[in-house]
Amino acid sequence: MSDRPRVWVNGRLVEAGVGQISPVDHGLVVGDGAFETVELVGGRPFALTRHHRRLERSLAGLGLAPLDWDRVNEGIAAVLGDAPPIEFGRLRYFVTGGPGALGSERLPNSQATYVVAAGPLAPYPPSYVLHVVPWARNERAATVGLKTTSYAENVIAYAAAKRAGAGEAIFGNTRGELCEGTGCNIFVVIDGIIRTPPLTSGALAGVTRELLLEWAAQDGLVILEEDLPLSVLQTADEVFITSTTRSVMPVHQVDDRRLEIGPMTRAASALFNAHAAEGNDP
Repeated sequence: MSDRPRVWVNGRLVEAGVGQISPVDHGLVVGDGAFETVELVGGRPFALTRHHRRLERSLAGLGLAPLDWDRVNEGIAAVLGDAPPIEFGRLRYFVTGGPGALGSERLPNSQATYVVAAGPLAPYPPSYVLHVVPWARNERAATVGLKTTSYAENVIAYAAAKRAGAGEAIFGNTRGELCEGTGCNIFVVIDGIIRTPPLTSGALAGVTRELLLEWAAQDGLVILEEDLPLSVLQTADEVFITSTTRSVMPVHQVDDRRLEIGPMTRAASALFNAHAAEGNDP
């Protein structure tokens, strides 16, 4: 199977790499748009309804038109039905403000641009190295909690992590508290209790994070949401991250500090995997 992504733009399948977006699309000009990434397993998307709902929240927060569920589902069906099933991969779909001006203002009555793409992923390593970057998430930003296409600071931070030999970058916020990664939420274990920053830290409400908190509460596994200093990464007994395609990912190193993959990380991973196996759209 080809590694080239399958792409659908505004109602039709297109050849990846062929220009189909207006050069003055507001998503291109100023990053005026939102997106979701969904895990594909056996050709089927996981937790698609929750991702749609989060995209609705992001679009509302940006002041863009509500998500057209039928339209995006048409694109998803097109890219997933175009070839043999993607056994493990990601589905990514974008909604932008559509053709606009060359500045920040939006044109009245501009039609939103819808893009859906899908492609395979290589298997992840069994555990991760994290790198704490010197830049801060702004927990008071206008876009806090929104999954927008304005991803430049994540690109910079991720590149820094790769240069440091890590698989993910971790941000603090402007208060010096632990926040999140470029594409993940973070959890630490202190005194046998799993803890994670609250959304008031500026972290995105990850779908995997949300499911883990819900399922842990059902099964009696205590996870506390609390403000944590960024320095906790130098003292925590265990660390793990969660994300759409990495589920519960153990962490064996934070910068120069080595960590054991301990019992609470294993318990969280086992719990998540057991519940996730019960259905594709929890």
